[in-house]
Amino acid sequence: MTQIAIIGAGVAGLCAARALSDRGADVVVVDRHADIGEHACSWWAGGMLAPFCEGESAEEPVVRLGGEAADWWATKTDTLRRCGSLVVSPARDKSDLIRFARRTTGFREVDRTGIATLEPDLGARFGKGLFFESEAHLAPRAALSQLRAGLVADGVQFVQDNADPVQYAKRGLTIDCRGFQAKDNLHDLRGVKGEMLLLSCPDVSLSRPIRMLHPRVPLYIVPRGDGVFMLGATMIEGRAGKHVSARALLELLTAAYALNPAFGEAEVLEIGVDSRPAFPDNLPRIRRSGNLIHANGLFRHGFLLAPAMARMLAELIFDNKTPEVMDETAA
Repeated sequence: MTQIAIIGAGVAGLCAARALSDRGADVVVVDRHADIGEHACSWWAGGMLAPFCEGESAEEPVVRLGGEAADWWATKTDTLRRCGSLVVSPARDKSDLIRFARRTTGFREVDRTGIATLEPDLGARFGKGLFFESEAHLAPRAALSQLRAGLVADGVQFVQDNADPVQYAKRGLTIDCRGFQAKDNLHDLRGVKGEMLLLSCPDVSLSRPIRMLHPRVPLYIVPRGDGVFMLGATMIEGRAGKHVSARALLELLTAAYALNPAFGEAEVLEIGVDSRPAFPDNLPRIRRSGNLIHANGLFRHGFLLAPAMARMLAELIFDNKTPEVMDETAA
């Protein structure tokens, strides 16, 4: 039986553990923390499995590989909802909606009546939108918890240790899934700061993720159920600051109010800040040096691309198949 250590218990590490365990590997997952929590970038994810929407700004592999995600998560957890994604913009910013449509596929245009049919709380406020019917979303925290519980039930061992992947690799095959913490070994990895809010607003009912286009503050909002919404997210180069900025907080709340004024009465439950790991082109990488494999650079696409990354790691290890995202650049 192949023995593999995975360093990092975020979404990349857990998905890799699931894929490798399913292929019969003896897997140990090592992380600095005893359990999943706010220390992990994955904790603050929106959970949108929206490959077509991401195609507006992402490269082609994100759209194609992200197409694997919804079915994968549906088989591993019960948190998936296939309700599609809705993209809208204020009338004054209709050019942004036209530009978004030009850069994406997989949608149908909806008018005011169509928007009202999909989301009654938005229909009176927006005249046109794009509905990406095949897209999905999930509750990230519940998905991570269920994924971890399933691994434990299948005999995967979790160890709390501030592990050095290089030292672990001296003992055997090791996969480094530490996200931005792997900067010590991946010198072209950068952090992109993201800021998001968790709001409680029982007066608003939404069934699916909404993206509101705006030239200054594009917004996404994802329903979590029971009147709770994840609102995000900024992208700030340089990983500046550990706390949310006043400007980001103001602009996110202003954008939510523009989406529906009822958000002006929402309660702020949590404010989150994370640092997304990204390579220069914002595409993921798998790099190998002997027994040490690095799987990193998921950027803002953690839940969307982690299943495909996990599949490629399993194919590399068990089938000797070179991953599409294999990068020979020295770590």
